[in-house]
Amino acid sequence: MNFELTSQQALIAETARRFVATHLMPHEENIERSGEVPDELRLELKDLAREAGLYAANMPEAVGGAGLNNIELALLERELGRVSLSLASCVLRPAPILKACAGEQIERYLKPTVRGDRVDCFALTEPGAGSDANNISTQATADGDDFILNGSKHFISHADVADFAIVFAVSGMTDGPRPRKLITSFLVDKGTPGFEVRRMGRAVGNRGYHQCELFFTDCRLPGSQVLGEMHRGFDVAKEWLFASRLAIAANCVGRSERILEMALEWAATRKTFGKPIAEHQGIGFKLADMATEIEAARLLMLQCAWKMDRGEGSEALLGMAKMYGSETLGRVADHAVQIFGGMGVMQEMPIERFWRDARVERIWDGTSEIQRHMIARELTRPYKQ
Repeated sequence: MNFELTSQQALIAETARRFVATHLMPHEENIERSGEVPDELRLELKDLAREAGLYAANMPEAVGGAGLNNIELALLERELGRVSLSLASCVLRPAPILKACAGEQIERYLKPTVRGDRVDCFALTEPGAGSDANNISTQATADGDDFILNGSKHFISHADVADFAIVFAVSGMTDGPRPRKLITSFLVDKGTPGFEVRRMGRAVGNRGYHQCELFFTDCRLPGSQVLGEMHRGFDVAKEWLFASRLAIAANCVGRSERILEMALEWAATRKTFGKPIAEHQGIGFKLADMATEIEAARLLMLQCAWKMDRGEGSEALLGMAKMYGSETLGRVADHAVQIFGGMGVMQEMPIERFWRDARVERIWDGTSEIQRHMIARELTRPYKQ
């Protein structure tokens, strides 16, 4: 077993950390106050990310991406996790399922998104179908060679700045005594008649990173907008979901590490009863627990990425990495608030922001409960008759 990073891996991590510290972190406070990433800043950061070789790093070199493998992507995501999500998202990592583009879709969607000329968003979640994605109700009805979309989506990240959406809709039902829904994915351009995007209300955390509702009212699409195969939408969705869960696990590790660094500095300089608070057992034990859990989350995340690169990844292992990483971040952020005391909840310090931002990580891209369900299902599968 060799836990040392290769020179290539170390370079990617160092490049990403320097980029985050130099180009992203200086804007955090302004965006926290305004709740917006100005368009000119978004474009500037996109250009800087392309120059650094970080933009669309998850996409193949054949279409203009960096072609990073899963371990390299996890290291990149870990560093991007140190900064506000609204800024990290300016270093776009397009939905991997765009690799399913075929024919003229490659020139219209895949390559422009990798170049940074277009921005995508992933539209699966609905008001009645969050964790239970199979329960989506948006309909795609065939009409000759076209499809008519009707329905809605919500909690669709950065749809307000996206140029097109990857939309999942019910396109039919299976036969038999227990019919199930057949799902197809579609590429839907913003501005298509019958397609409307609205921002949702302000969330408690991740300011500047907006959640949106998508509405489809008799939205007509030609058959050429089908992404992948008819009725096989979830087959292409899985690649995005797997990549997203690994990314969240890595993001949470990076954010936890930043919080621990700040907590250590504070505990070493803040004094009570004549000595630094780090020397009080109540604080020292918190710091020890934080460091231990972060290290465990980091190793689990890297093992998951390593197995994915070997073709040995599994839903259970991804679920473990996402669940444990996000829950570790929640505990680390909460400990940090306690260590900072009253200053931990003041907006003059970033700790309260980290605390707020951390909460949603246990919800999106599969709640902790769903991850536990998938882990238990895979563990018990060999014992089922």
